[in-house]
Amino acid sequence: MKLGVQLNSFDWTGGPRRFGRNLADIGKTAEEAGFDRIGVADHLWQHPFMGGPEADEPECYTTLTFLAANTQRVKLTAMVSGVHFRHPAVLVKAVSTLDVLSGGRACFGVGSGHYEEETLGLGIPFPPQRERFEMLEETVQIALRMWSGERGDERPFEGNHYRLGRPLNLPQSISRPHPPIMIAGDGEKKTLRLVARYADACSLRPGPQVPGKLAVLRRHCEVEGRDYEEIEKTCAFAFDVGESGEKVEELIGQLRWLSGMGIETVIGFVPGVDRITPLEIIGIDVIPAVADL
Repeated sequence: MKLGVQLNSFDWTGGPRRFGRNLADIGKTAEEAGFDRIGVADHLWQHPFMGGPEADEPECYTTLTFLAANTQRVKLTAMVSGVHFRHPAVLVKAVSTLDVLSGGRACFGVGSGHYEEETLGLGIPFPPQRERFEMLEETVQIALRMWSGERGDERPFEGNHYRLGRPLNLPQSISRPHPPIMIAGDGEKKTLRLVARYADACSLRPGPQVPGKLAVLRRHCEVEGRDYEEIEKTCAFAFDVGESGEKVEELIGQLRWLSGMGIETVIGFVPGVDRITPLEIIGIDVIPAVADL
């Protein structure tokens, strides 16, 4: 099992004035500890569960680019980009640039979006869910077109929501054939079908429903003619090791439980991540213990 660290709460010591220093320390420590990737939440306002709109929430791709400059190995991904925030071409350009600047370490985490308050508060349209799923599929189709070949498939793209006259993409991504695509969500009729059709990874909610969701994904793969085994099975979680590591064994047990249900990679929110110590504890005691799961 591989572990990643997810940054989705930014109430860190020192506030915004120390944000860059804290972020650099977190990135370097996570890499040294053996984490496989770092994910950054892609929201414009902080989520209600993490302090609400009045809490700090930095822009995702700027943050990921800063992390790219302060790390050498870890993969970098949004967790995840709602398709309504940015035009698909702008989003693909951001991921492509991150991939180039990081030396081929970008992943493309994308979903239909869900936090209506932040978008309406900042004047961004929030279409109905049905339309957002249509936009999600077209966004992935556009990404694959722009990442095709050395400069993109430049034929015009005509969708129901987006029209591109020339999907040129330069500089092209370093990752070939493209940065790994992770589609978030576990809806059985639409999301998991899109995973089977297009994605390199799924991102599920943890819980006893996981085996059933993976069984649905397997069936969609059969319909789509896709090899189920080539899709990475991931989920988001919380990595709470306690103040001084007293919860390590509990966390290892939870990760074994997830592995037993078919999860291969877990991307975890780490309470007190800016203290650095929790990352070091996970690197010493948890990552080696679950490496062979």
